[in-house]
Amino acid sequence: MTQPPVLVERINLPRSADRSADKVILKLTLNSEATLNALTLPMIDALQVALSEAESDATVQAVILQGSGRKAFCAGGDVVKLYRALTGEADPGFPLDFFSREYRLDYYIHTYPKPLICLAQGIVMGGGLGLMNGCSHRIVGEKTRLAMPEVSIGLFPDVGGSWFLNRLPGQLGLYLALTGAALNANDTLYLGMADRFVSEAYSAELIPRLQAESWADDALVTVNRVLRELEALSQPARPPESPLRSHRDKLDVLLDHDHLQDLLVSLTRPGEPEDAWLRKGRETLERGSPLAIHCIYRQLQACRHASLAQVFQAELALAIGCGQAGDFREGVRALLIDKDLKPRWAYTDWRNVPESAVDACFTEPWDEHPLRGLGPGGKKGLGPREKKGLGQG
Repeated sequence: MTQPPVLVERINLPRSADRSADKVILKLTLNSEATLNALTLPMIDALQVALSEAESDATVQAVILQGSGRKAFCAGGDVVKLYRALTGEADPGFPLDFFSREYRLDYYIHTYPKPLICLAQGIVMGGGLGLMNGCSHRIVGEKTRLAMPEVSIGLFPDVGGSWFLNRLPGQLGLYLALTGAALNANDTLYLGMADRFVSEAYSAELIPRLQAESWADDALVTVNRVLRELEALSQPARPPESPLRSHRDKLDVLLDHDHLQDLLVSLTRPGEPEDAWLRKGRETLERGSPLAIHCIYRQLQACRHASLAQVFQAELALAIGCGQAGDFREGVRALLIDKDLKPRWAYTDWRNVPESAVDACFTEPWDEHPLRGLGPGGKKGLGPREKKGLGQG
């Protein structure tokens, strides 16, 4: 029997003297534990439908989004199917369908009007980060490992990365994009990419505690109260260190350059001494796609002052452009298809990438943008995050 891509469960909130009307919590679970919940097009469509129906359903007070199993929330998008489409083994129109529907969903999550709690336990990469980042309540735990390693497959941090990376302190967003550096829970909280730490053990208490609430207050206030209590109880399990924070001063010096060439020389120069964390980032950058490195830098520069809708529109053009350029195909082949870990990039060194090759990746191949309609005129209202700012009270 075929399993649904997303498990949808309506959890009743028991009636009480303070709560006579039917109210529920909607729990959405990415249902592909074997693939670390890699995001597929059926998952995207199922999430879109479930969230849309919940928005108009007055009985739904909040939504919980999680992954199956304990290893990952979502380890990225369905890049293998994208590879097969780009090599002619599958529908050539699949990349445009996938990216455009994924980005519409991500934008919708950013503007969702009800509390949307993402339990980002375990691995969170690529498309998983796109789902997580727009949620009103982004919860990390002791096993959270978040990364944006797209440079290793000839792509760039999409799914809104051009939005949230530009809003990190200093040039840390650019560093994460170029090096794919992995973040633990403390790193994400320091950067403002997560809102609360709740241990895996206390995450299991989330639903019972939500059920125990009267829901007489505003739903956002109720969810915040429960999560605040669980975070306080979870502190003994919180990792003691934040590698990114401890390297902040060093990174600020390495990243303090006005031109990409100078920045890359700085980041690829071995330190004296150089610790393991910085060395891993340097080595990932050195192995990454030279063309993708240039695209990442230009994309972040171009989107510094763009609206959220403009970011997703720009990312769609670049995602299609990267697919046509060839390095994305080659990166997926080397990492996930043949697994030889020896990508043959179009250019052997970032110094040899011509401007014209970068320009080609940014060229829009359509007369009318597939993501037209995003923005204030295409989606009513603001989500809880936009209404209350980036912090959680």
